[in-house]
Amino acid sequence: GIEYIDSYVFNKVEHIRFNSTVGRYVGYTEHGVKNAEAWNSDAGILGQEQAELERVCKTGAAIYYSNILDKT
Repeated sequence: GIEYIDSYVFNKVEHIRFNSTVGRYVGYTEHGVKNAEAWNSDAGILGQEQAELERVCKTGAAIYYSNILDKT
């Protein structure tokens, strides 16, 4: 399977991360935890992240995979 991760980093510190396998945001700092709670309660925001998995990862993987097969 494919895993999509969207990390928010400020001053080299990861504050919050969306992981498509988990299906929600996880906060790593006080501010990140507060944002994770808010964003996880918003189905629209979670839906946007899941859509990115489809748009970026799965579409890209299909293209890359077919290119590899064409060369073998």
